Amino acid sequence: MSDHQPLTAQSHRALTLHHARGAEYGDAVMCCVTVPDEFRRVQNEYPILFRLNTQRDSFAAMALFGFEDGENLFLDGDRWNARYRPLAMDIQPFLIGRPAPDSDERQVHIDMTSPRISPDADGIAVFDDAGQPTPYLERAIEQLGQLDTGYARVGDFIAALRRYDLLEPLAVEIPLADGSVNRLVGFHTINEDRVRALDAAALGDLHAAGHLMPIFMAIASMSNFDDLIRRKNHRLGYG
Repeated sequence: MSDHQPLTAQSHRALTLHHARGAEYGDAVMCCVTVPDEFRRVQNEYPILFRLNTQRDSFAAMALFGFEDGENLFLDGDRWNARYRPLAMDIQPFLIGRPAPDSDERQVHIDMTSPRISPDADGIAVFDDAGQPTPYLERAIEQLGQLDTGYARVGDFIAALRRYDLLEPLAVEIPLADGSVNRLVGFHTINEDRVRALDAAALGDLHAAGHLMPIFMAIASMSNFDDLIRRKNHRLGYG
């Protein structure tokens, strides 16, 4: 069970964190949330898919790392083998919080149950000896701000995709070198043919709202499936 606390120098002055990557630090996940503001960077490495929350009838954009639960094909021991990590992974164990549920104020919170919490002083310090944020924390705060801005905009982006009926279910079978087949279900993708068929008014609307470029980035990201399959086959001992 998580334990989210507002981050303060008074309560967390001696806190240190593990900065290495690895399954033991919570990195063994098949996907994470991403936001349109970072699609340009995400699409260089990962497929961008959309997962439907049926209870809320809402979609979330996801960066895909593997083909099954608990699989991150970008993990190589204590290294994340990619040029970019999505913000939602890079900021852990920090998160955006509020002092009260109905408040518009934002706070930096930390999950004290995270495996990134170092039990000794060998990790990276969050505050310096004077109680001021270290460069590590300052960078995390900047990233949290980027993610918060992205979250605020994602609703309009998803609404535009639905308005023009650009999302379609993705059900794909992925044959692997050992003869097995991975089935990726539960995700949606942007239908490229429907984007091509949009008229000038629709394209102008999407462009004016800043949605057209993220759409192109999400479509371009699908070429990363070949690299994921290569990584999976390498993990299985082929190639």
